[in-house]
Amino acid sequence: MVLEARKGVPATTAFEVAEAFQLQANELEAIYELSTKTLRNYSQEKKPLSPASSEKTLKIIALYNLGVEVFGEAAAFLRWLDKPAHGLDGEVPLKLLETTGGIDLVTEELQRIAHGDLS
Repeated sequence: MVLEARKGVPATTAFEVAEAFQLQANELEAIYELSTKTLRNYSQEKKPLSPASSEKTLKIIALYNLGVEVFGEAAAFLRWLDKPAHGLDGEVPLKLLETTGGIDLVTEELQRIAHGDLS
């Protein structure tokens, strides 16, 4: 993942993430710390995301795949993602996707759920 992130993933991938997660523009901007206009320009210019944004994107894609696997369908995962989670001290998982550490916390919570540990 690190090597792929260093090369940079296409900026269009950010919009694919937004579509999969049904993100509003402000949520997408918070995750990438870039305006949608800048992301659109990068996409049109076929410019890759920075290594840090690329790593975040790859982690979010892996998180999505795990969430769908754990909940059995995207809709159920997305509902869970938008509600306070007991195992995350009442934080809304979606709000934690703004940092790679937050993505890791949400991933760990999904792994606990997958193994039946709902604490």
